[in-house]
Amino acid sequence: MIQIIAHNLAPIMFVSVMAMLLIGYPVAFTLAAGGLIFFFIGVELSQYSSEIRLFYPLIQSLANRTFDIMRNDTLLAIPFFTFMGLILERSRMAEDLLDTIGQLFGPLRGGLAIAVIIVGGLLGATTGVVAASVIAMGLISLPIMMRYGYDRSVATGTIAASGTLAQIVPPSLVLIVMSDQLGRSVGDMYVAALYPALMIMGMYCLYIFLLTLISPKKVPALPIEARTLGGGVTSLLVMIALSVGIHYALYNFVFADLRYETRFVWSATIATFVALSISLLNRYLKLGIISRLAEQVIIVLIPPLALIFLVLGTIFLGIATPTEGGAMGATGALVLALFKRRLGIKTLKEALDSTTKLTAFVMFILIGARVFGLTFYGINGHIWIEELLLALPGGETGFLFVVTVIVFVLGCFLDFFEIAFIVVPLLVGPAESLGIDLIWLGIILGINLQTSFLTPPFGFALFYLRSIAPTKDWDDEVTGERIARIKTTQIYRGVLPYIVIQFVAIMIIIFYPRLVTHYKDDEVKYNIEEFELQLPGLGGGLNEQQDGGGLPGLGGNGLPGLSLPGQSGGNSGNSGGLGLPGGLNLNGSPSGLPGQNNDASPETQEQGTTNNNGQLGLPGQLNLNNQPLNLGNEPPQTD
Repeated sequence: MIQIIAHNLAPIMFVSVMAMLLIGYPVAFTLAAGGLIFFFIGVELSQYSSEIRLFYPLIQSLANRTFDIMRNDTLLAIPFFTFMGLILERSRMAEDLLDTIGQLFGPLRGGLAIAVIIVGGLLGATTGVVAASVIAMGLISLPIMMRYGYDRSVATGTIAASGTLAQIVPPSLVLIVMSDQLGRSVGDMYVAALYPALMIMGMYCLYIFLLTLISPKKVPALPIEARTLGGGVTSLLVMIALSVGIHYALYNFVFADLRYETRFVWSATIATFVALSISLLNRYLKLGIISRLAEQVIIVLIPPLALIFLVLGTIFLGIATPTEGGAMGATGALVLALFKRRLGIKTLKEALDSTTKLTAFVMFILIGARVFGLTFYGINGHIWIEELLLALPGGETGFLFVVTVIVFVLGCFLDFFEIAFIVVPLLVGPAESLGIDLIWLGIILGINLQTSFLTPPFGFALFYLRSIAPTKDWDDEVTGERIARIKTTQIYRGVLPYIVIQFVAIMIIIFYPRLVTHYKDDEVKYNIEEFELQLPGLGGGLNEQQDGGGLPGLGGNGLPGLSLPGQSGGNSGNSGGLGLPGGLNLNGSPSGLPGQNNDASPETQEQGTTNNNGQLGLPGQLNLNNQPLNLGNEPPQTD
């Protein structure tokens, strides 16, 4: 019985720890306690199984493993991006964006829903936190959508799904953690996630468009009295065309002699600054040259877009690392909130407190995961997982399908960080054995976890939305009408179409990996066969008649006792030997130590003479496999 337990300790440990997590015990303590308990069990059972490689002194390595987490520069981006998102949330940027973009798309059926999707993507690119995005958009847009007759399931489903875009839109915390656990570059992960994120946003908008055709009453347009900014779309289009024209002219003519990155940055920055300047002058000097709608859209949209470029643009262009980009983003968020006069001591303190709590939460889970990993790898748990996954039918596709299902199910019960720190590292070995690109795998897992945020009954986005959705009927202050409460079943029903969309997106990425692997396009590939290594000739020495020169200071009047063919300073023969005091025999003499008698004469040893077979002299003689030292073009011959 003990031998059976010893041979199956890995699956017993994995199932036990997962069961404790599903029961609801704190994650960090469950991982650490499970790792320590099974460590001691493993040491005691190691005599019964050769698969267990645990011993008590190994536990001393936990201190270094913990400090390795603290020294990880990649994880330093987590507090930066978290702080940036919290500052932007408390500066009410989401409120401004939703109001403005809602006014822009308001005249269209489903315009408010499309505005929520676009703002969800923008918030994902600036906050990177699902809870912040869902709660902010729920508080702001849900009352408006209910006020103007949106179907409750459509409204709640759109808000929850758009809020989860923060999982996959760079600079997502999910992508940072995923890249760290997969051992890949955060910058590559961001570039790879860009097209899938845009594709998912497009599929969301396509769903709303189909609803306008199938059931237009569920997604009505804003009434005229609610369009406070009026018309003026033509004016906005003119400003966009002007900005694009300025960018094109600067890029192709003014900055034509600069590098691509520099040209793009400067031309785009100047064009954006011109549009913003015109809008600000139009507002404060009341010039009336552009419409109020165009003015508001430009003034509200440009600051967050500039912040996104400050973070993602510098990373994509190679100007900054993700950690440096996060630091610049946090600084930019502070400046933006300061300019809006929405940065107070209370706001700053709340943001710092929340950032500290989240960072400590992540660090403690990581420490617990390291303890768990030390024991699990010591009992060959990773080999058990790898053999289990490699035995699946279907090869690469079968592996990705099964992993997608497993992670999706786990995501219904466990938090993202728990899955990332426990499950994801165990998938690296099997994925590499199958030749799967780990960045590709990371994006698939990221979208999968985004889907799990929406899955009833345990989806976290559903909990966030349920916490702020009205649970009782209420009187609307604007219309004075009695509006019914939102039921939990309506929220669950509303997210189902978006779950289907997410699964379709995962299938597209699995069967068309080019959407992700385009990040390799900028890699510079070299063919080793095209390179030729040319050594300079050795001056005054090695085959001078053939080389005609070489390195100064070697041979001739170079190093004392070092001789090249035909030179003095250490005697050499005529076969290309190098002379040093004593005799290092590379051809046919027996090996010897200093002071031993061998075939070389005392005179030869004292003068550092070589024979004419290519010998190099040191005290005594050393025979290196009876082979000559060949410095010509032909390789030495071996037996």
